[in-house]
Amino acid sequence: MHMQSEYEGRDAITVVIPALNEARTITDIIEKTVAYTTDILVVDGHSPDGTAEIARALGARVVFDGGKGKGEALRSVIPHLTREIVVFIDADGSHDPGDIPALVRPILAGEADHVSGSRLIGGSSELHGGFDECFRLMGSSLITACINHRFKVRLSESQNGFRAIRTAVLRDLGLVENITTIEQEMIIKTLKKGYRMGEVPTHEHKRKAGYSKISVRKVAFRYVYAMIKYLYF
Repeated sequence: MHMQSEYEGRDAITVVIPALNEARTITDIIEKTVAYTTDILVVDGHSPDGTAEIARALGARVVFDGGKGKGEALRSVIPHLTREIVVFIDADGSHDPGDIPALVRPILAGEADHVSGSRLIGGSSELHGGFDECFRLMGSSLITACINHRFKVRLSESQNGFRAIRTAVLRDLGLVENITTIEQEMIIKTLKKGYRMGEVPTHEHKRKAGYSKISVRKVAFRYVYAMIKYLYF
């Protein structure tokens, strides 16, 4: 683990943490993230459990979204970004803040404009074993294969929310998705606009508390529709 004084990229990065009722995990995420940035921005979905108050007490900036979903939450922070690079990390403990330097490194080195973390090469502690996980993995693999075919790239996945991107590139993408389909929208539009896409292995841990806000069955059609819309139109 890097110590705060050792990581040189701290002043170039804003870390954005979308959160909805994550009071039990937000402290741990923020405390581990401060080693890598001096600017943490929590975008809260009006959580009744005190998530926003805890984040503020720990020194994070807090903004509120309109309650439409993770995509809207990520879009709503764009006007509040002032630094060169933004890192998105989930609030449930499934992402390790210790991977932030690996995500940011290709951008700081001038090798990429947008870098996503891959659970397929970094491993996942929750993406296996049940029917929901099976459907998620199959759907994710199909979408990633279509992206690779369309843009002649070789990504291993397209759905992980753990990623780093140049703020100027993020502003230029014109994102519109309100739910978790924003992750694949970000990748597709990055490639479509000619920006450089990178990928590094990151491990996905089992969430430490709370519950997933995603119902695969309810959003499956939206994922396929969004993929076709952004890939081919």
